[in-house]
Amino acid sequence: MSAALITTTTLGIIGLAYSSFLGWTTAGSVDIFRHVSFGIFSTLITLLAHSMTMFYLIGKGKAVREATTAGGLSSEFHRIVARARRPVFSIATVAMLFTMVAAILGGAVDIDAIPSGFHGLSAGLAIAANLMALRREIVAMILIARVVAEVNQRLAELRPTDPA
Repeated sequence: MSAALITTTTLGIIGLAYSSFLGWTTAGSVDIFRHVSFGIFSTLITLLAHSMTMFYLIGKGKAVREATTAGGLSSEFHRIVARARRPVFSIATVAMLFTMVAAILGGAVDIDAIPSGFHGLSAGLAIAANLMALRREIVAMILIARVVAEVNQRLAELRPTDPA
């Protein structure tokens, strides 16, 4: 699951970057249509990926807490998971906010309410924030996978062996 989330987030960011490229190189209405189409689709994919990643991390934390409680293991495992996911929630929320602002400002540019430079700047900030969020998500998922593996190993050691 974590590989799918990382892949989806990466594809969303690549789409945002490609949409930005299209926006800076537009020459006519067909190019603007491509820019808007890629931008909307990539925005939705990126927002979905970050949201699903946060839910995934919440679920992993709950699973670790329940497993350690049921197995009588140290609650330190859950604290490690909580510390790993905390920065993901912060930066992913900021990345999602910047991504939404860039999309909204794109609509404002379309109706000539603001200059395109504001939209371009917000798109750049959105891409940078999404890259930072992706990095934090990868680090958190690797750490949480290690914790889950250790919890599983300790629980397996506690189970009685079958004499058959």
